[in-house]
Amino acid sequence: MRTCAPQMRTHGQSLQEQFDPQAQAYLLSAVHARGPDLEHAAVLVRQALAAPARALDVGCGAGHLSFTLAPSVTHLVALDRSAGMLATVAAAAAARGLPQIETCQASAESLPFAAGSFDLACTRYSAHHWTRLPLALEQTHRVLGPAGRLLLIDTLGHADPLVDTHLQAIELLRDPSHVRNRSTLEWYALLQAAGFSETQYFEWPTRLAFTPWVERMRAPPERVAVIRSLQHQAPSEVHSALAIEADGSFTIRTGLFWARAAR
Repeated sequence: MRTCAPQMRTHGQSLQEQFDPQAQAYLLSAVHARGPDLEHAAVLVRQALAAPARALDVGCGAGHLSFTLAPSVTHLVALDRSAGMLATVAAAAAARGLPQIETCQASAESLPFAAGSFDLACTRYSAHHWTRLPLALEQTHRVLGPAGRLLLIDTLGHADPLVDTHLQAIELLRDPSHVRNRSTLEWYALLQAAGFSETQYFEWPTRLAFTPWVERMRAPPERVAVIRSLQHQAPSEVHSALAIEADGSFTIRTGLFWARAAR
């Protein structure tokens, strides 16, 4: 009897399989739908952009950043690899009366737009899924005009290697499409290398309630059990840094980077 090896999937296929069925869950997720980062992003964009302005939301997910910024721009392209997410964004934009939002299925590493097409490029809670992050940032820089702005929001890695190893491990166990949360210093270096300058930085604590966090990704019970075991066995430094609670809930940091496309 011949034993068949399991069929291997690309990272892009994993992303689509993970997120297509969960688009509605992300639309309704309190962590994604609200937050001080969204409020701050709206203020930054409103103050910096002159009308008319064109914006691109890279890795838009369920569209919360697009919905927040759309009133400040003339045209906004919500781009994602997941067809399920894009369908959810299109329906929600129509329901919210945001006709300036259109959707586009593509990857961050290969943006299908001419150079200088946008005044603003933004992304929220997506970059930790990108396998070729430097290329994606170069692409983002390319599609921005001479005075273009970048608004980048993502969960952060930890500066302490011990804490960061535990954080990346539980992230991957929960979500196989996870690549890496970058630290603040890593982000500064990546943005500079991609051609961005005048970077401003803001951050906030983000508490992740354990049960909704694992259910959003449909994490199977055996992986949930491993996550809980890893949390229980983690040293005190990790418990303190991540504020791990009795039920598995924990707190990470969300960072916002506001930069200019240097020319």
